[in-house]
Amino acid sequence: MNGKRVLVTGASRGIGEGIARLFYERGAFVVGTATSRTEEDAECVSEWMEADFSDDQSLKDFCAQLTLKEGFDVCVNNAGINIIKPLNQVTEPDYQRVHKVNLEAPYKIIQAVSKGMQLRGEGKIVNIASIWSCITKPQRSLYSSAKSGLVGMTRALAAELAQFNILINAVSPGFTLTDLTRQSLSDGQIEELSEIVPLGRFAQVEEIARIVLFLCSDENTYLTGQNLVVDGGFSIV
Repeated sequence: MNGKRVLVTGASRGIGEGIARLFYERGAFVVGTATSRTEEDAECVSEWMEADFSDDQSLKDFCAQLTLKEGFDVCVNNAGINIIKPLNQVTEPDYQRVHKVNLEAPYKIIQAVSKGMQLRGEGKIVNIASIWSCITKPQRSLYSSAKSGLVGMTRALAAELAQFNILINAVSPGFTLTDLTRQSLSDGQIEELSEIVPLGRFAQVEEIARIVLFLCSDENTYLTGQNLVVDGGFSIV
């Protein structure tokens, strides 16, 4: 990845931070986005761009800025949010926010970055989806619909942009040990959930990041339009 220009959205924490850090360590010039960040976040990117993808004007301004930059070899759409609610409690702002951040923003970002990729005749794009794009459970209607849409969008754009040698894939992580996971679940809950994963544990952030790295590397020359479910076998049992 040495010298390649990489855009990673939601790069200040969790899986996004892990992806940005791995690319950065492999010599890429990493541009990361975040709605908030700390001093330590500077260690994983070359440049920060501020953006709030739930806000129409912020998203519009961000995409306009992208077209003014040199162009990106790689784009990783990682930023996402989840609102868990019963159907009868979901509000219009809930619906708009989840779908704007998880689905509309990646679409518009791809519109912006793919222009330069088309001119150069190559590019790699990865959309971070979720196991909840292929399986689901109660109160996940917002998240599942948005992430399923993201996977469908990935397939359609992969077919459309293949003529320009732009490879587009989705990665759907399962249970992953991020800081947010540790804050949301007790050790006992993590252990209980781990027991129903065939591999018997949660993924490490680095394990997801390495899959993304491969998809965006020169080693991947033919894999496109796919949704790689990285969940330790959780979705197959």
